[in-house]
Order: sequence, then structure tokens, then C-alpha cells
Amino acid sequence: MIRVAIFEDNALINEGIRLMVESQADMLMAGAFRDARGVLNKIRKTKPDVVLMDINMPDVNGIEAVTEIKREFPEILVMMQTIFEDDDKVFAAICGGASGYMLKGTSPEKMLEAIREMTRGGSPMSPNIARKVLFIFQNQFKTNKEEYISLTPKEKEVLRCLVDGLSYKMIADKLSVTFHTVNDHIKNIYTKLHVNSAPEAVSKALKNKLL
Repeated sequence: MIRVAIFEDNALINEGIRLMVESQADMLMAGAFRDARGVLNKIRKTKPDVVLMDINMPDVNGIEAVTEIKREFPEILVMMQTIFEDDDKVFAAICGGASGYMLKGTSPEKMLEAIREMTRGGSPMSPNIARKVLFIFQNQFKTNKEEYISLTPKEKEVLRCLVDGLSYKMIADKLSVTFHTVNDHIKNIYTKLHVNSAPEAVSKALKNKLL
């Protein structure tokens, strides 16, 4: 049985996916959530094999959520769902660890097959998303030999604050988050940028035009 969890803030879509999954003999609905707050606790309680993650949700967006899930539970497969084809969102989700990327409006049959395909080792994408991925990769490496760097929206906010010269405490106050959260974001930024200090991060951010 494939255990599936849903993170979708639209009530009708959430319910539709739940009913679709529950109608399958080889799938089990592990949990359906309207937001991604406390996402790791929700994952621990429901123990899904596959997560269907909406990108645009309040408080904690899907890109931040997939990054958290894959850091703590790398074995869990996450399929992003969105109505948008924004380049930054596509790559942020993929770099965050998403295993698939399907547009909302995909037929139930194709969505169910995409879930099964992921569990067989595939990485299903809607055709126009797949074409976009190929196009951006081709142009990325044609025009820039630097590695592709993708930061989450929250990480970009924190990096912008570093560029502005703010301390950890000032960043926490400005973004209304805890000092510990800021520290975690900065560790992730250092890892993605392959740097070890704030000045290095600022220099690389400006050099690579990340903001």
C-alpha cells in the first residue's frame, strides 16, 4: 500500500484528492492538511510514502515544506502541485528535493499514475513543466558556468538582511521569527552557497545576482 499525505489549502481540491486516493486499492490516505505549519510533526504522525504538496500556502509555503521534509526524511517522495509554471518556483522545488512536479488540473488518472511512477523510481512532471526544465537547464549552462544556486523565498529574505548588514538578532526581529530559525536558515544558505561566513555569503550573493 502506498501511504499518501496531502498538503493543500484549497478545501475543494484537498477533498477531491482525498477521495481520489481513497478510491484506489493500492493506496491509503495517511493524512490531509490545509497548511504546512508543523510539517515535520505531521509527517511523523502520518508516516507517508508520498506527499502531494501545494506550493502556495499561507505561513509555510510548499517549497519551504519540501526542503524541511527532505532534510529530515530523505526517503519520502514529494510531488509538488501548482497552477504556476514560474521558473524560480520550479527550480526551488526541485533543488529542495521534490521528486515530481504536476500542474493542478492534471486528470485524476494521470495524477494517480504519477504517484505510482514515483514509487517505482520515476520523477513525473507535467509535459510543459518538463519542457521548461530542459529549456532552463540548457540556457543556464550555456550562459553561466557557475553552479545553479536555488534559495527558498525565506532564505532569500535572510540573505537580503545579511547583505544589508543586519545581525542575527536584527534579522529575527525584522522577519518576526526566532533566533534559532534565523540560524537554521543561514546554515542552509552557507551550505547551498558553499561558503563559511556572512561576508562570503554576501559576496557570492552579489556576484551571482541571487537577490
